[in-house]
Amino acid sequence: MFGVVTLAALIAANLASSQAEQRARADAEGLLAEFATQVRDALSMGLETRRSLLQATAAQISSGTARDPVALRRTLLAVQSQFPEFTWLGVADAAGHLVTDTANASLQTNVATRPWFRQGSKAPFVGDVNTAGLGANLATAVRDGHAAWSIDAAAPIPDGGALGASLAWVWVEEQVLRMQQALNKNRQVELLLISRDGAVLAGPPAWKGSLAGERDVADGGDYVIGSRAHLRLADGLGLGWTVIVRQHADLALAQARSTRRTVFLIVFVAGLLAAALAVVTTRLLTRRLASLAADAEEVRLGHRRSLAAPAGRDEVGRIGATLSQLVDHLQSEKQALQTLNTDLDLRVAERTLRIERMAEEARHAAVTRERLRIARDLHDTLAHSLMALLTQIRLVRKLHGRMDAAQLDEELGRAEEVATTGLSESRAAIAQMRDNGVRHAGLGAAVQDLTQRFSARTGVAVALALDEVVAKFTDERAETVFRIIEEALRNVERHASAHTVNVELRCTSTAGAGTLVQLEVADDGVGFDPALPRTGHYGLRGIHEQATLIGAKLGVLSEPGKGTRIVLVFET
Repeated sequence: MFGVVTLAALIAANLASSQAEQRARADAEGLLAEFATQVRDALSMGLETRRSLLQATAAQISSGTARDPVALRRTLLAVQSQFPEFTWLGVADAAGHLVTDTANASLQTNVATRPWFRQGSKAPFVGDVNTAGLGANLATAVRDGHAAWSIDAAAPIPDGGALGASLAWVWVEEQVLRMQQALNKNRQVELLLISRDGAVLAGPPAWKGSLAGERDVADGGDYVIGSRAHLRLADGLGLGWTVIVRQHADLALAQARSTRRTVFLIVFVAGLLAAALAVVTTRLLTRRLASLAADAEEVRLGHRRSLAAPAGRDEVGRIGATLSQLVDHLQSEKQALQTLNTDLDLRVAERTLRIERMAEEARHAAVTRERLRIARDLHDTLAHSLMALLTQIRLVRKLHGRMDAAQLDEELGRAEEVATTGLSESRAAIAQMRDNGVRHAGLGAAVQDLTQRFSARTGVAVALALDEVVAKFTDERAETVFRIIEEALRNVERHASAHTVNVELRCTSTAGAGTLVQLEVADDGVGFDPALPRTGHYGLRGIHEQATLIGAKLGVLSEPGKGTRIVLVFET
């Protein structure tokens, strides 16, 4: 609470003092703007007076009967002696040739291209600072303190030609300094005179010659400024200067900041006193609540089992009574929970023993399934090869007495070929047990490889149709489907005498039954009667067992002379 009240006091004091300073800043800026207006008007009046003097002199020259260069020069020197701020005066005829001047320049010098003549021969003219021949721009000339800058001025001579003049820049600086001194009788202010292109023509030494647009005139808020753009009386004559009057914020806002500190201290101290009073009052009112909290902490730590309700009918008494009832209820619940936990521990121990027995049974079932799988693989590879080899050996034993050497050698070669084939198939089965391509490449890629190898080995054409969804299967079901296709193709190779085999794997969706996968392997071989027993043949039995492992429905459709079709359907 103390922190909240203190923070509120700080915010209120800062807002009040900030508003007072903002009003004082606005007043100071308005006053400095008035000062800038006075400076602007004074400079404008001085330039207007010099322009009017040139107009009067031009009218006097025009009223003369002749333009004697000597007489004209005396007139110009007389004007220059009365107004020494004119550093140069000269008269040019209508063609732009210099007739005479105060600097003894070469007569007949052509000044037709000079700005003061081009504009001053038509109307009164006051131009920017003249830096012709200085090899630098206005800002550079002002910064370097070059003594040749001046203000160009001119007035037209009624009967042709123009009277030109140059005003010394020191005259402008003296005007600015005199006005600054007049303002500084009561206030310490600084004047800045800025040209149309942003160059500081007059002002503090550090600012003189710089570009005002590249610097902050207020120096990041350290100064309060007031400005007036354009010299009012001379604006139409080509000058576009701006006068800025600035005063250090510590001086301009000294009284406002003193008031701000006073307001801040009053509000802050009042807030501190209110916070202290609130803390003392709160402590007096919450002593009984603190005692109740201490008793509750003892119960939480287990040092006591019950909570005594404090006397009284106030809020603390009612809270204590409620907490006491809750503690008693929680203690009874805790006792009941301990009893329940003991019972649950016994049940967990019993369930653990049961789960261990089920796990042992599951491991036994897994071992049994693995034995059946190995038996199927041995039947699919080694048993078939050994049976073929045994048949060939029996044939040789029975007929070797009737065979000549060539026939006997041919039969032994066939036996050797059968043995080699059996060995290759056994190795392939062992390799497949170690590294299953279905798990790595997917069902589609594995089936494509299987059918290509089958067709290359047997010469039987295989038509394969695979659904894209089923082709991506890589789980245990995909491995079982691959085994079924493999066994079906092996039966075709050994028993069907077929010319073509169709293998189709597709995925269909049915309402309410989810997604169904259907496998179909069909050949155009000799066929057989599925109802007749086939002693010693375990191919179809292995297919039935593998279909049972994945919960699939298996159908074997065949008739003698009409081929065989195996259909497997299961739900994903």
